[in-house]
Amino acid sequence: MKFFIDTANLKEIDEARSLGVLDGVTTNPSLISKESVSNKKEIHQHYISICKRLKNNENVSAEVISTNYTDMIQEGEELAFLHPKIVVKIPMIKDGIKAIKYFYNKKIKTNCTLIFSTGQALLAAKAGASYVSPFIGRLDDVSYNGLNLIREIKNVYENYDIKTKILAASIRHSLHIIECSKIGVYAVTSPINVIYSLLNHPLTDIGLEKFIKDFNKKIK
Repeated sequence: MKFFIDTANLKEIDEARSLGVLDGVTTNPSLISKESVSNKKEIHQHYISICKRLKNNENVSAEVISTNYTDMIQEGEELAFLHPKIVVKIPMIKDGIKAIKYFYNKKIKTNCTLIFSTGQALLAAKAGASYVSPFIGRLDDVSYNGLNLIREIKNVYENYDIKTKILAASIRHSLHIIECSKIGVYAVTSPINVIYSLLNHPLTDIGLEKFIKDFNKKIK
């Protein structure tokens, strides 16, 4: 399973690289707004800076903010032409599906975001999306098991040998990551602090403390 980092922060991307868990990056308008950018030119330059940190087989999802077909096409093409590592991130709406089809015909990779149902994932794949991003945590927030959606989408895709990759999103805690790995999704996209939480176990802390304590007793 691949680990994508859900961030637009260059320091966090570098940290993920040093930890050995950087397979790609996903961003959204909310994440971009947290960075030191104030206009379209600076946003574009920021995306280029992210791309320069990525290896050949890695990419970054850059999301359009437009909600109508014509503007999504214009904005998406601008993003795609910035750097070959950019995947155009498109919302799951009617015009978004049309835009995904357009980009598929132009051989521009897309990531369909804000997926909350199997039907949405099926439509996105039919249009030619490279990735779909089902939101696990936000479904959990409304008392629906987000992991069940991941299972359903994977089952449908396997039934028809669909090549669209599942990029599990809205990851809230380490259990989401573990369960996604059991399901066998292509990748999860997560804030780096959630990935760090995989390091934690009380028995590891207790064992390490004992090892050091025993060693120090002997040396003294």
